[in-house]
Amino acid sequence: MSPAALLGIVIAFAVARLILTLRPALVPAQTARQTAREYLDAFIVAGVVALGIVTFLGRPYFIPSASMEPTLQIHDVLLVDKLEYRFRKPADGDIVVFPPPLVSPDDFIKRIVGRPGDSISVAGGVVRRNGVALTEPYIADKPNYTLEIKNYQVIVDGMPLDPTIANVPPKSAWTAPDRIPPHCYLMMGDNRNDSEDSHVWGFAQDSGRFYAGERKGQDAGLTGRAVLLIWPFSRIRVLHH
Repeated sequence: MSPAALLGIVIAFAVARLILTLRPALVPAQTARQTAREYLDAFIVAGVVALGIVTFLGRPYFIPSASMEPTLQIHDVLLVDKLEYRFRKPADGDIVVFPPPLVSPDDFIKRIVGRPGDSISVAGGVVRRNGVALTEPYIADKPNYTLEIKNYQVIVDGMPLDPTIANVPPKSAWTAPDRIPPHCYLMMGDNRNDSEDSHVWGFAQDSGRFYAGERKGQDAGLTGRAVLLIWPFSRIRVLHH
């Protein structure tokens, strides 16, 4: 549940409590009225506490698609730590929830494959970071596309991503033509060939505003790291790299 939705529920309970105080005749029986007040007070306090947790510490996240299979399944529910990245930088392999650089009503969830300063290439079904092939036992299939970062561009299957659609920073924001720019992250779904990720829409960002793409000029950031799979019960586990 989003903070906005939770706030709406708390406000609804608070309004009901106020009406009961101002118009006690709506519940004529004193015992029933007292019971209603006690329940409403408890719901309001619990809602405020939950709102603080969701806003500042963590939040649940519902998996809507197959893009992270087999690691995460459709309808899985995760707990996302919103505090961790205030104290450390995102790490390779982190599973991250973030606002994507394209128009979407929801955050996306992907795995960090490349961080600022990294060189990344994909060829022959193998992802290489800084020239070293990654061992990725968690992916569904090897990627069936090619990708390279060069000439201040992200080039997929031989064609550079279009900066009117994808978040590819202008040359002035790069520190090297073949390395991921500052504050930018290359994200991939574990279901590599069925994932709308960086090979489609460019870079996610940890701060600032999107450089390019559909949401150019809008706020960017990382919502947090997925730390715990909490539903269904049969799959509860801590999420590691």
